[in-house]
Amino acid sequence: MSVSVARVPTQSASRYLQQLAKHWSHKMTVVFSEEEGTIDFPNGARLAMRADSETLDVELTVPETEDAGRMREVVSSHLDRFAFREAPLTFDWR
Repeated sequence: MSVSVARVPTQSASRYLQQLAKHWSHKMTVVFSEEEGTIDFPNGARLAMRADSETLDVELTVPETEDAGRMREVVSSHLDRFAFREAPLTFDWR
């Protein structure tokens, strides 16, 4: 498994976490609250998120058989759509 993490500075972290979780809840297994959420993708990847007043922390776990770079782009582009007022968000993927 490949694990990528990023700390995204935003004061709207909880809102973006909830919007992304609701957006993907009709296609994937999603569990979320105002502060935390997980999304299980059909390809075996998992996105875990944690929101506080200044940042959205994301941890993306991707199976070795999948393209981790593409999955990072999928996550960041979706979050940027919800954050259109302040996009592009800064993702310091590590």
